[in-house]
Amino acid sequence: MNDRNDRNDRNDDAGFDEDFDTGPLEEELRRAAAVLDPLPPALLQIAVDAYALHDLDARVAELTFDSLVDAIPVRGATDVPRMLTFTAGEVTLDVEVTEEGLMGQVLPPRPARIEVLGGPQTTAPLTVDDLGRFTTVTPPSGPFALRLRTDDDVVVTEWLRA
Repeated sequence: MNDRNDRNDRNDDAGFDEDFDTGPLEEELRRAAAVLDPLPPALLQIAVDAYALHDLDARVAELTFDSLVDAIPVRGATDVPRMLTFTAGEVTLDVEVTEEGLMGQVLPPRPARIEVLGGPQTTAPLTVDDLGRFTTVTPPSGPFALRLRTDDDVVVTEWLRA
């Protein structure tokens, strides 16, 4: 008898009752939400595309420097480009974000391709030159990440807002 009372006290404290089946209620709430507040098709497509962009073999490059956070402001300077540095092991990716696009360098220099990820729109791969440099004339709009592909490695940066 005490065991049953102890169990009921724990259930009351947790805010649920073991005898109450939440399955049908949850299903009914999901159907109501689908009718009253449906998921926009564009948002669903972005979610599907973002998952498709996920690369399980990729190493994640950590943001180690962001001029919006880490730099000392210069008095009178306007339209200062955003400088970003990402690191993944021995690979460093320096990126400058401007209104004209992206400019960056892979260190140490190596043959590679860079993709600018931005939701469902992935830009055409950019080829890195002999010094590890790359540019794009289209600035990212909204959240973006970079994917670096070499012959034997894939590195993806954290997602940031432009």
